[in-house]
Amino acid sequence: MSESNNSLAPAEGWHVMHLYYSIDHGQWSHLSEQERREAKTDLTELVQEIRSHWDTQLLMFAVATPKADLGFMLLTPDLGDAIAFEKRLSLALGVDVLTPAYSYLSQTERSEYTTTREQYGKDTLVGEKGLEEGSEAYEAGLKEFDERMEHYLKHRMYPVLPDWPVVCFYPMSKRRSAHDDYNWYSLDFESRAKLMKGHATTGRKYSGKILQLITGSTGLDEYEWGVTLLAKDPMEVKKIVYEMRFDEVSARYGEFGDFYIGTQVPLNELFRRVCL
Repeated sequence: MSESNNSLAPAEGWHVMHLYYSIDHGQWSHLSEQERREAKTDLTELVQEIRSHWDTQLLMFAVATPKADLGFMLLTPDLGDAIAFEKRLSLALGVDVLTPAYSYLSQTERSEYTTTREQYGKDTLVGEKGLEEGSEAYEAGLKEFDERMEHYLKHRMYPVLPDWPVVCFYPMSKRRSAHDDYNWYSLDFESRAKLMKGHATTGRKYSGKILQLITGSTGLDEYEWGVTLLAKDPMEVKKIVYEMRFDEVSARYGEFGDFYIGTQVPLNELFRRVCL
């Protein structure tokens, strides 16, 4: 929890900001060599400061295509801190050098479709494995499930993101038009849960190749969720997105925003890649 009496930290989870900027190279060219060095030093020191803040992570990457030049992914508990860091990042290289190209605000959240302990006991341990409720094997199965779910929920709410080189972000919503045959919010919970279970099965095939973080943005931004994919190989990003398009939950109910792809590299290499 934040030590401030004015904390805007949620009851659980973190705020997540995706920030994308274009570089005004004309403005940058007006700076002297010393001013450029000082500007890059200021940004480097600010990145280090943010990364040392309590429960805070900051990814920084060069963006592919002219949609943007420089990208940040900020995870921090307190919304006030997130706002302050975002304003400082936009000015770190000097006034008017960075122009916001795109941004997205969301929060880490639990999934309402996560299998419960009771469901796992009834459907998997008893229904699929044929174990007797209360038996030693049944209780051992529940214990293993509890440990696995604790790890899963911790990653979902308080993720530790690796420095894998490929960073992909896109926002998405579920279709809800009253004039559409495929309105996600007209389905009952059981139907939605069944569709999401199939989607999750596809995602698990990419374990170790893709780290996926789903964050909620209903009431916070234009779409309902933000999806961040981290990978070591851009082909894996292409493959998982393509394969998931065939899942019924995406094919019938998914609506997607623009995709932003970036690469995480050391700061000195990043400055070279974005021509600073």
